[in-house]
Amino acid sequence: MESDYIWDPLRKKSVRNTPEEAVRQWFISVLHEGMGVPEHMMGSEVALTHAGKQYRADIVVWNRSAKPLMIVECKRPDVTLDQAVVDQAIRYNRELDARYIAITNGEKTFMFERSADGFQFVQKAPKWHEMTEIPGQAGNDGR
Repeated sequence: MESDYIWDPLRKKSVRNTPEEAVRQWFISVLHEGMGVPEHMMGSEVALTHAGKQYRADIVVWNRSAKPLMIVECKRPDVTLDQAVVDQAIRYNRELDARYIAITNGEKTFMFERSADGFQFVQKAPKWHEMTEIPGQAGNDGR
């Protein structure tokens, strides 16, 4: 039997174990264990305001200067990752101005990096230290 609650290491509390929350917690582990993002450089359910409305970004990754590096939009596994989901993440990012956007439903994950032409699909997820580098300046930590 599945537990009604799941531990969120970023909020430091147990939260209701919904299908979307399970995806969020799985992706937090991907960010931390797979991409090397320190837990203290991530936040979940981050409040933001866009066009006078309150929203919550599922996951935000910051650099050492507390500038957002990535915004992640998590959906339940049965939700199709379509243009509307990408647009939602981009809309949230208008307030955060992160370099990367990721969308996931736990079965598929798509990542995008900001370029001069908007956001471009990323083939391979960058490590956190790579995300903090300023494009064209290898070795820079994004401060």
